[in-house]
Order: sequence, then C-alpha cells, then structure tokens
Amino acid sequence: MRKALLYIHGKGGSSKETEQLKPFCDGYDIHGIDLSDFTPWGTEEQIQTAFERLKKEYDCVSIVGNSIGAYFSMFALQNSSVEKAFFISPILDMERLILDMMMWANVTEKELQEQGTIQTEFGETLSWEYLSFVRDHPIHWKTPTVILYAEHDNMTSQKIVDSFVSTHQAKLTVMPKGEHWFHTSEQLAFLGEWLKGVC
Repeated sequence: MRKALLYIHGKGGSSKETEQLKPFCDGYDIHGIDLSDFTPWGTEEQIQTAFERLKKEYDCVSIVGNSIGAYFSMFALQNSSVEKAFFISPILDMERLILDMMMWANVTEKELQEQGTIQTEFGETLSWEYLSFVRDHPIHWKTPTVILYAEHDNMTSQKIVDSFVSTHQAKLTVMPKGEHWFHTSEQLAFLGEWLKGVC
C-alpha cells in the first residue's frame, strides 16, 4: 500500500520542514506545500488541490498540520477522506485565539469592527473580516487525529486541547515544559520520537 503525508506548515514555516519529518515517518512519502496566503479562505483551494493530487497517486493520504497549518487543514479538508491527521502545536479554536489577541492588545469588538484591521504591538494584525469569517464557518472535523502539544503553549490553552480531544476522540501527547514552537534540540528530539510512535 502506497502512503503519503501532506505537510502544512505554520506561520513563518515552509515545505522544507518536511526534511525534518522524513527520518521518523517510515513507510510514508512526505510532501509539503508553501502556503501563499495565511487566511482560511486564501489557503483552502491550495490545500485541497495538493491533497486531491496525492489521492490520485497514493492508496491513502494523511496530513501533518503545524500550528495554524492544522487549522487551515481542518477547514480545507473537513469534507475530504483524510486517512489520519497528525497535529503539532495546533490552533484548534481560531475564534478564541483572535479574541485572546484582542484582549492582549486591549481592543474591543466594536473598535475592530469600526476600524476593520488593527496592527498590534506584538506583530499580529487583527482583522474584523477574519474574525467574522471564522464565526460564520465552523469546522466539522471527523478525521482520526493525534496531537502533540507543549505544556507551555501560549497560543492554545490546555482547556481547549482537552475539549477537542474529548469531543473528537483524539489522542494527545504533552511535552512537559515544551513551547508552541518546537525548535530546540530537546524539543525536536521529543517531536521525532512522537512521530516514530504515531506514524
């Protein structure tokens, strides 16, 4: 049986990150895409096209979603026959994340609606269009999912992860003292061992 993994990177990432996965995902051909946009409506077609292309070439196709790449993957592929999903530090509740960022920036919904977009001091642009889109397009995810989550993830709370795991019967691994971005040698080693165990 020919198996493929489609890797969807997070913000600041690229398809080159697939090289880090290859030693740990024996039996899979790994493919990545370079996202040309960072909105759910702007990445939907790109992810769907890449997935459907692999479906024609392989017997089964699974996905690896990193950070916001996990959210984009769920939105784009919620009606596709994904074999399995492997999520690394996933954004699971985009509305909650946007509302948290608004709180960090001391921005109200009324202010955001009136201004349309607001640039924050921590480098993120808040968008009323984005928040409205997320609210108007809830995700219905049915794919078997395994998650690697870091204890000190500052983007997604443990409560949100636990809720997702409970409602989706997902399998969860938590790295003690880990961070949202897996980048140190210790964190990457933990990520590698996790991949070997779940792939």
